[in-house]
This record gives sequence, structure tokens and C-alpha cells, in this order.
Amino acid sequence: MAMAAAVAPYANWLSAAAARAAGAAAQARAAAAVFEAALGAMVHPGLVAANRNQLVSLVLSNLFGQNAPAIAATEAAYEQLWAQDVAAMVGYHGGASALAARLAPWQQALGAAPGAAASVIPGLTIGNIGVGNLGIGNIGDYNLGSGNTGNANLGSGNTGNANFGGGNTGLFNLGSGNTGNTNFGYGNRGNLNFGSGNRGNGNFGFGNVVGDNNFGFGNRLGNGNLGSANIGNTNFGTANIGDFNFGSGNRGTSNVGFGNLGNNNLGFGNNGNNNIGFGLTGDNMVGIGALNAGIGNLGIGNAGDNNIGFFNSGSNNVGFFNSGNGNFGFANAGNTDTGFWNAGSFDTGFGNGGSLNFGFGNAGLGNVGVGNGGNGNVGFANSGGENTGSFNSGGDNFANGGNTGSFNSGDLNTGFFNSGATNTGLFNAGSVNTGIGSPDTQPGSVSGFGNTGTALSGFNNSGSFTSGFMNTNTGAGFTSGFNNVGDFHVGFFNTGSGNDGFGNSGTGTNGIANSGTFSSGIANSGTNSSGGFNTGDDQSGFFN
Repeated sequence: MAMAAAVAPYANWLSAAAARAAGAAAQARAAAAVFEAALGAMVHPGLVAANRNQLVSLVLSNLFGQNAPAIAATEAAYEQLWAQDVAAMVGYHGGASALAARLAPWQQALGAAPGAAASVIPGLTIGNIGVGNLGIGNIGDYNLGSGNTGNANLGSGNTGNANFGGGNTGLFNLGSGNTGNTNFGYGNRGNLNFGSGNRGNGNFGFGNVVGDNNFGFGNRLGNGNLGSANIGNTNFGTANIGDFNFGSGNRGTSNVGFGNLGNNNLGFGNNGNNNIGFGLTGDNMVGIGALNAGIGNLGIGNAGDNNIGFFNSGSNNVGFFNSGNGNFGFANAGNTDTGFWNAGSFDTGFGNGGSLNFGFGNAGLGNVGVGNGGNGNVGFANSGGENTGSFNSGGDNFANGGNTGSFNSGDLNTGFFNSGATNTGLFNAGSVNTGIGSPDTQPGSVSGFGNTGTALSGFNNSGSFTSGFMNTNTGAGFTSGFNNVGDFHVGFFNTGSGNDGFGNSGTGTNGIANSGTFSSGIANSGTNSSGGFNTGDDQSGFFN
């Protein structure tokens, strides 16, 4: 009888929990229905492509302006397609918000297990502060996972509400390492982004920075671009600098074609304004000029100077469709890049909207890796900063420092899935913990083992504001990773100052074994360079 009496309240609690789980399952099905409805309401990419193809046809045949009304109508239809997509996403946001609001407090049901049952199984609520959590180390209600700070998260290490994934900061994110709201993907900073490493709102792709509604890779400082590495607004193509360009490698406004330097040109390699033709130098001309409108070029269709290649509107490039200067590759709108589709400068890789990156799809500054929306990371899909690892939204805070590990939305952690700060371990929503699943904040500023200094996590570190393993610094600190000596390092075995990556010994370098200054790539010893094995300054490419 005594055993039955002890078990009865726990059985009641299990029944209530089962009912609550059934309700949560219904909410999950409703959330899936909202997502499917939003997906169905969005414009099919084929319609967008058809609209753009129609625009191309109209523009190319608009020699006398006769197609102006049709061009305007096509652009109006394109704006309607965007409006339909925006309406679909707004509908999704509203539906998801309504579902999250229905997750009302449930203390009465969860409190049905009195002291007798709690004494029988004391570990049912281990490490959680809140109700309805399934996991450990949560602060909040109805989280399915561990180490979350917030409510209704499905995953671990999130700060915010209704996130699906790990290491997010914000609301309604589907993915990991995002900072913002309603992002679909990884490492985004902003809202309503689809993809990875974007900074802004409504972007679709990788590495778009400081702009909205871009579709592609590495677009910078503009809105509504369809393509990659554009700097400006409403460009269709790649590596255009300016607005309303159609084509690639144009530097100016309202050009149709390739490699034009100026405005309102129709054709290839023109240097001037309002030209129709090829290689023309001047304004308001029609016809065919020289192979190159610039000087000192080796190739065809270069409007800039001293290029080797084709259709470069910038100068001192090796490649084609470069609108920036001093690049090695193709379709770069930035300067001194090695690779393609880079709108930032001193990048080694492709699709980088930020500068001094080694990798691809990075919108931030000085990253080594892929799809980082934050700055100074070594890894993948970090929207925070100064992290060694992946999917971290924390660390972008000079008051603390970066994480060593993954899926952390807090700062200065060594480990995984921590939404608190300065933890060594897993699933901690509290701060300064050494262990697993704590929602509490401990006194002091150091966690881990063998550390000497202030604001440290990890193992055998010496200095301040550092996470990771066996790092040493005597100044400002702000280091994450393994065996780094000096300040502001991220990664592995770096010396010097402010290096990100592997075995760098210079200052402000990003990549592998660089000894120079403010460069990206591999084994560069010069200044302001990209690529590999360069000893000179302001170099792109290899072995210069």
C-alpha cells in the first residue's frame, strides 16, 4: 500500500505530462503546416528566371527605346514576385508567433507530482529553471533540448524563443548559429535570410553583407541584386559596381553588357557613357573601337588599364569580369582578391562579401572558413565573432570574447551548447560553470582547469578573456582556440597579434602560415595581399 501511495502521484504526473506532450505534438504539426503553407505560397524560382529572361530580351532589343513600357511592366511584375515572397514570409512569421503564444504556462499540471514523487525520482528536473523542459541546464519553459535560455526551443544552446536548431540568438530561427529572427540556414545575422553567412535581411544565398533581398553570393552594400559579388543596388549579373547593371564586370550605372566603365552603355568593354558597341572610348558613340578601351592591356574588352584577360572594367587584374582592381581570378568587385565572386577586398576564396577572408560565403571580416556572418571566426556558420568552432552566435562582444567549441550562443565558453558565459562544458545556461547542464551562475570569472588569470574558460590558459586550450597572452587577451601565443588570436598555434587560422605569425592575417600583415591566404609574407606564397605587398595570386 505504501508503495502504491508513493507511485500514485508520479503516475498522475506522467499522465499529465503525456497529455502535455500530445498537445505539443499537435502544435508541432501545426507549425509544420504553417511552414508548408509559406513554402507553397512562395514564388517558384522558374518564374523569377522567366521574368529575368524576358527582361534580357526586351533590353537587348531596345535600341530605340520602343520597349520602355514593356520593360517597366516586366520590372513591375518582378516587384510583385518579391512582394509575394515577402507576404509568404510575413504569414509564416505570424503563424509561428501565434503558435508560440499558445504555449501557455502549465505549472499546475507539472506541479502535480508532490514531494513524495519528487523524493522517489529526484533527477527528473535536473539542472532546469522553468517548467515543461525536456533536457538539462535550461532557463525557461517548454524547451526540448539542453542549455537553452528562453522558451519553446527545439535544440540546444539557444538564447531566445522558438528556435529549431542549436546556438541561435533570436526568435523562430530554423538552423544553427543565427543571430536574428526567422532565418532559415546557418550563421546569418539579420532577419528572414535563406542560406548561410548573410548580414542583412531577406537575403537568399551565402555571404551577402550590409544589404537586403539579395539573391546570390557575396553581394555587398546594396539591395535587390540577383547574382554574385555586386556592390550596389538592383544589379542582374556578377561583379557589377553601381546600380541597375545587367551583365558582369560593369563599373557604373545602367549598363547592359560586360566590362563597361561608365554609365548607360550597351555592349562590351566601353569606356565612357551612352555608348552602343564594343571597345569605344568616349561618350554617345556607336560602333566598334579598339580591342581594349583602356591602356596597357593584354586581352580583349578591357575598359580598365593594365589587365591581362577579358572584360575587366577595373585595373591591374589577371582574369575576366573584374570590376575591382588588382585581382587574380574572375568576377571580383573588391580589390586584391584571389578567387571569384568576392565583393570584399584581400579575400582568398569565393563568394565573400566581407574582406580579409580565407574561404567562401563569408559576410564578416577576417574569417577562416565557410558561411560566417560574424567577424574573426575560424570554422563554419558563426554569426558571432572571434570563435574557434562552428554554429556559434555568441562571442561577438569585446566585453567578453569568443568561444572554443560549437553551438554556443553565450560568450567565452569552452565546449558546446552553452547559452551562458565563461563555461567549460556542455549545456550550461548559467555562467562560470565547469561541468554539464547547470542553469546557475557561479562566483568568480574563471572556469575549467589549470587556468591562471581573469575571464578564462578551458584548460591551462594564462591571461585574460580567453577560451580554449593552452593559450598564453599578457595583454588584452581576447583569444580562442589552441596553443596560441599573443592577443586577439583565433584558431591554432598562432603567434604575433590578431591572427585567425593556423600557424600564422604576422599581424592581422587570416589563413595558414602567414607572416605578413593584413593578408589572407597561405604563407604570404607581404602586406595587404591575398593568395599564396607572395613576398611582395598588395599582391594577389601566387608566388609574387
